Amino acid sequence: MTRPNSLSSRRRFLKGAALTAGALSLPTIVPASALGRDGNTAPSDRVNVAGIGIGRRGQYDLGCFLEQSDVRFAAVCDVKEDRRQAIKKMADDKYANQACTMHNDFREVLDRDDIDAVLIATGPNWHATMSAYAARAGKDIYCEKPCTKNIKQSLQLAEVITRTARIFQAGTQRRNLPHFSFACQLARTGRLGKMKRIYAHPMGMTAVSSGWLPAEPEPASGTADWNRYLGPAAWRPFNSKTLSDGFNFEKGGGLVGGGVLEWGSHTVDLCQWAVNDCPPPIEYNPPKDGEISCKYIDGVELVFREKGWIPLGSCPVRFEGETGWVEAGDSGKIVLSSPELLAGRTVEEIGGYPATFHVRDFLDCVKTRSQPKGNAVAAARAHIVCHATNVALFLNRTVKLDLDKYEFIDDSEANRLRSEALREPWMI
Repeated sequence: MTRPNSLSSRRRFLKGAALTAGALSLPTIVPASALGRDGNTAPSDRVNVAGIGIGRRGQYDLGCFLEQSDVRFAAVCDVKEDRRQAIKKMADDKYANQACTMHNDFREVLDRDDIDAVLIATGPNWHATMSAYAARAGKDIYCEKPCTKNIKQSLQLAEVITRTARIFQAGTQRRNLPHFSFACQLARTGRLGKMKRIYAHPMGMTAVSSGWLPAEPEPASGTADWNRYLGPAAWRPFNSKTLSDGFNFEKGGGLVGGGVLEWGSHTVDLCQWAVNDCPPPIEYNPPKDGEISCKYIDGVELVFREKGWIPLGSCPVRFEGETGWVEAGDSGKIVLSSPELLAGRTVEEIGGYPATFHVRDFLDCVKTRSQPKGNAVAAARAHIVCHATNVALFLNRTVKLDLDKYEFIDDSEANRLRSEALREPWMI
């Protein structure tokens, strides 16, 4: 059963409390901050956020949340004691109090009725599982990418988010940057003619099986929780490098997907947006001449390539139609086949792929209950493209995907890579 939205519940409570106070005619002195005056946000309009797994990327995301006047960061959960202390200090310094609580078990955070949303920035081994737990606990979710480890998790996560009516924003922040948005709009609205090819930058085209690093003595009790760090991932002995490098740990179907999944979480996501977030391609081929080709059911070709890009910064994408093309990258600039495609419009250039706009989109949707740009269904489809491409890479042959069952056609070896067992007691 889905919990009622705690933000809405608090609003109803505060409204009822105000009516009661008025009926009794009791004199009350209320601070301006509680009423939303003097530039403050009233408590009834604040989104109470908790952070789970706040390392390097998570601290950046948290900074974007803390910039928002309607956010109150209330709790931090991390398996590392030093991180918990550092994030608590960050929050306490921001609010000039000691209110931020610390937790080792994320379920303690999800049990709190005063938490509206969670920022999940753990290693990818936890993303889908923890997001599902959060959704069932009635929390809205901003989750870093890659959001899932395989095709089955992608489908499960989208189903859980849809069924629980939660707001989910994948950390694909480029969807909320104006030049990428404009490039995708040109493709979606037919300004480039019928789409022929869309190009994604993978930053590496390899897929290898996950492995173990040599065993090391586990850290002192209380400083880091190795078992909880592994979570649903397959058990392995403690290794300090694995613990410190969660960004690259267990990224997909037992495969370390490299750039196809990590960078593809951004570039394929934009390509999917350019074709209206349609279902994934049906055919995935191994590399040939430095490119990986995938084909949609309508004949549009998705191409992964590392070279041949206009120098527009990292994470470039290119969309080619019958009458025009556009290319964009993290510099904030776009290059067009014809200046007429601008139609007199000036596209704002915001370089450096900041997440502030993406976080703001998420918070607005938490309040309005509308779908954010990086919603769960869009994220699932983009991730499935990356996972299926990794299967073709790993097997070094063409695989074909049945879009009704999301299984590979007549290919038991490929289908063994579309899912993996989760370590007990964790489940999606």
